Amino acid sequence: MIQSTAFDVRPLTPTIGAEILNVDLARLKDAQFASIRRALLDHQVVFFRDQHLSCEQHIAFAQRFGSLQVHPMSQFNHPVHPELLRVYADENSKAVAGEIWHTDLSAQQAPPMASMLYLNEVPPVGGDTLFASMTTAFDALSPPMQQFLEGLTAVHDAARIWSKVNGVRPDMAYPRNAHPVVAVHPETGRKLLFVNKVFTSHVDGLSELESETLLAMLYRHIENPRFMCRFRWQPHSVAIWDNRCTQHQSIFDYFPARRSGLRATVHGTPPLASAHPMAQALLDAELQEA
Repeated sequence: MIQSTAFDVRPLTPTIGAEILNVDLARLKDAQFASIRRALLDHQVVFFRDQHLSCEQHIAFAQRFGSLQVHPMSQFNHPVHPELLRVYADENSKAVAGEIWHTDLSAQQAPPMASMLYLNEVPPVGGDTLFASMTTAFDALSPPMQQFLEGLTAVHDAARIWSKVNGVRPDMAYPRNAHPVVAVHPETGRKLLFVNKVFTSHVDGLSELESETLLAMLYRHIENPRFMCRFRWQPHSVAIWDNRCTQHQSIFDYFPARRSGLRATVHGTPPLASAHPMAQALLDAELQEA
């Protein structure tokens, strides 16, 4: 795990999640950012308290991870800073986005690398977010099941969820792409499960019954608490998650209280299949650095 003299990194669980203390995200030095990035790879999701970020500072920090994506659901984007997605619920909200376990925008050809959520207003109680490690979930499967899954691909279809918001419209093309069921993290080389309830429609090559049964088993497996951490938000908190190897779920248990903030999304690359020749090379390189 990361060691730093500049700030403290405190794991939330042995599996996933860490709080990073004594750092100001608006005034980071290059060495501090490098340590934060390493902590993200080690812990998959990292959290910060007592941050005070303008929209410009939020965007500038997120851009240190890579170029930012404008969320396809443009009606929810900030009117002046479209790189920021508005997250908002109040006494008029009947539901909120993210209530089902998911990986952000996995139906895209190149799903996001990471997301950075900054909440400046939170309920007095409730409104937590759960995060789950898909590398740990894969490692916990039996070797025969791992071998079976590594040869499969699954279709991710944004119409499954976005059409419920926008309706069925001939002028709107929803992204739909096939990704490996078992992917490899492009930086750590670790194998991970890459299917989720929101976007994954079916597994290629299987009958409807086989696909539904297999996905149901994987979703139940993914929801094992041993793979998870839970973050209790406070005003002016930040969460950054590695979208390539995690899933998350927002708990809408705080009605009619208000929860408000902004999220930046970092561009990613197409998921890499575990059988790809680059996969072992990535893992070997990471082991040499460890």
